[in-house]
Amino acid sequence: MKPFTYARPNSAAEAVKAFAAAGRDARYIAGGTTLYDLMKLGIERPEHLIDVTAIRGLDRIETGGDRLRFEALAPMSAVAADPVVGRDYPVLAEALAKAASQQLRNMATVGGNLLQRTRCLYFRNGAGNPSSVGVYPCNKREPGAGCAAIGGLDRGQAVLGQSEACTAVSPGDWPVALTAMDAAVEVLGPSGARAIPIAELYRLPGATPHLEFMLAPGEMITAITVPKTPAGRRSTYHKIRDRESYAFALASAAVALEMEGERVTRAHIALGGVATRPWRATEAEQMLAGQPLTAAVSLAAGRAAFAGARPGRHNGFKIELGARTVADALMIAARRSA
Repeated sequence: MKPFTYARPNSAAEAVKAFAAAGRDARYIAGGTTLYDLMKLGIERPEHLIDVTAIRGLDRIETGGDRLRFEALAPMSAVAADPVVGRDYPVLAEALAKAASQQLRNMATVGGNLLQRTRCLYFRNGAGNPSSVGVYPCNKREPGAGCAAIGGLDRGQAVLGQSEACTAVSPGDWPVALTAMDAAVEVLGPSGARAIPIAELYRLPGATPHLEFMLAPGEMITAITVPKTPAGRRSTYHKIRDRESYAFALASAAVALEMEGERVTRAHIALGGVATRPWRATEAEQMLAGQPLTAAVSLAAGRAAFAGARPGRHNGFKIELGARTVADALMIAARRSA
């Protein structure tokens, strides 16, 4: 591991100032459940670590008013266990509870979780790794190197949002649920504070897959806000994976519904495990508006969500799996009392 310096500021403003002084080779660190792994793999090689865990008051969970507010250092386990979140927004609680082991959920923060990087095997074991130099080209690790997943072993790769430079899946569960619920992130950086809709936080890979987030250098996430909606109670996060626990999604769906009787008035649907960023299924949402929610309608909506999918050599199964995951999520959400 490359040597680095370490600072532990007492406020968000001090952290931003420390980052600005350190330069672009600095990284913020909270739970470290992702960054330490990437450092050991040689993917991240920071010269300076800025530990934000000493910042007091940045772990609050606020459920009053017209929105939920989760400050960035709130542990994933604490938000998942919050009684208001669990009762009124099960999609959020379930996305966190299904994301990792209990030990990781106790350590990982809801802000840091938004900045996970892909679990693509070529990214994690490709060019730049001292043990496999040049074996697996990866544009995320080394821009311009190429993408070994294209035409390679792509079972876990994306079928939505890919480019000719990258097909890596966005790995998170929590960001998918937040995308369905129209969340926003609050950030603080050298130019001050701003809010970013969660849908705008993540970049499509395009020709620059190494640029993944719409954060300026030195910006840190300070909070996540979620507008309150009656759809929250009729919601779920449904996740399909190779094993029941502690695995990343092959396909997942975050769903929240507003209904009048058996008829959908508004649907919120986002997909995980199948796209290069948390994916809002607007086609499926539009198709459901005004429809009575039956099993057949739910499956048709699921298939509409994948109308633009482009499978590779080994991941075509994700299209039907993903459609049925959406359909099942819709029926689960519909059965919940508003």
